[in-house]
Amino acid sequence: MNLLVVGISHRSAAVETLERLAVGPESAADLSRSLLRGSEVREAVVLSTCNRVEVYATAATFHGGLSAIVDELHRVWGLGESDAELDFASCGYVRHGADAAAHAFRVAAGLDSMVAGEPQILGQLRDAYETAREADQVGRHLHELFQQALRVGKRIHAETDVDAAAPSVVTAALELAERELARAGFANGLTQARAAVVGAGSMGSLATATLARSGVKSLKVANRDREKAERLASVWDAETASYDDLTSLAAQVDLLVCATSSPEPVLRAAHLAGRTAPLVVCDLALPKDVAEEVARLDGVHVVDIAEIQRADAAGAAADTLAEVEALLAEEIAAYNEGLRADTVTPTVAALRSAAADIVEAELARVARRGDFTDDQRAEVARTVHRVVQRLLHEPTVRVRELAGQPGAPDYARALRDLFALDAAALAEPQSGDLAEALKINPVPATEARNTLGTAQQQTGAPSPRRL
Repeated sequence: MNLLVVGISHRSAAVETLERLAVGPESAADLSRSLLRGSEVREAVVLSTCNRVEVYATAATFHGGLSAIVDELHRVWGLGESDAELDFASCGYVRHGADAAAHAFRVAAGLDSMVAGEPQILGQLRDAYETAREADQVGRHLHELFQQALRVGKRIHAETDVDAAAPSVVTAALELAERELARAGFANGLTQARAAVVGAGSMGSLATATLARSGVKSLKVANRDREKAERLASVWDAETASYDDLTSLAAQVDLLVCATSSPEPVLRAAHLAGRTAPLVVCDLALPKDVAEEVARLDGVHVVDIAEIQRADAAGAAADTLAEVEALLAEEIAAYNEGLRADTVTPTVAALRSAAADIVEAELARVARRGDFTDDQRAEVARTVHRVVQRLLHEPTVRVRELAGQPGAPDYARALRDLFALDAAALAEPQSGDLAEALKINPVPATEARNTLGTAQQQTGAPSPRRL
């Protein structure tokens, strides 16, 4: 099975390209469904944020899976021959196998974010995984990957100072906005400013919370769904404003944060007509919420994703990042060791299955004898099962340990050759079978009797005589 990450982000594409190729929730769901309807992709999770669009997938073959994902991305993006400059090859990236797992860990840790270490991506990654899981689009491989990535992300935020050293994109934007307000005469920065947030999604909610905590002079919230705006405003003791009257809202504030999921700009120059007082606008959306002509108005300064990217605002301290990198390297190495060990698991399961077939054949032979009592047959079954399990347990555990080491030889092939295992028996096991492959539990007497009873029925052997 091939693990793939295929996508674009702020590291591979310009902000304008990310804006053009943004994928909304409905398109992301459509993308996942279309991929799984094909014959190549077996599992899929789509992560879509303002800074990235990524498909995490498992596929039967690397090239087949990659081709299917890229084709579906082009379809969702609506790219045609006239959009050659936006072709995936010009702005995308691909991670495969261990590199894909390492990428997922780095994303969860926030180290692949525009502002290094920002915590918001961890929640976005969790939401993407839960959405795919609820739609039954996640199997054993991606379940394990995302569970581990989320655990690593939590560990990094719990065991390092990355939260304190690395603000979110919202915090970075507001720091830049505060500088502009100071230049415009607001000596006390945000505490002197009247602020408003347009949008009540994850980014808008975070902006509202950050502004409320900073002690702005006044705070308003507007959203297309007014009830959602009212709920958010009530949490942070803010007022609710009309989403349909941005002209009036903009006239009442010094700082306006736009963070909606609208495919078109929501704030245009016409909304600011006649305004003379300075205004700082933070555009945290992709596609952009603020039309380009707004930035050309006198007295208006727009802080957008591109400016945050250029400023590299308030990234985590170098020593904190070094600590995080060391922790990540440890976790990635452990995960890759597990991946290497898993390659031998189907062979171990096939070996145990072959041993079980031999045991069943021998028990069937014993069942044909009429000089054993039920208890004696049960004891024979327990003894045979116990002997086989004990003989196989240590070698199979040890071969997984050896297979997990870097540069280990192909132990799976060695087992197949030594025990002449049938290739058809090496189908990839389900998660429950993996645990069974290394289990060692003596068969209970009742199960042993059932085993012998089945053998008697199959062979027609007479029931044993009671002595």
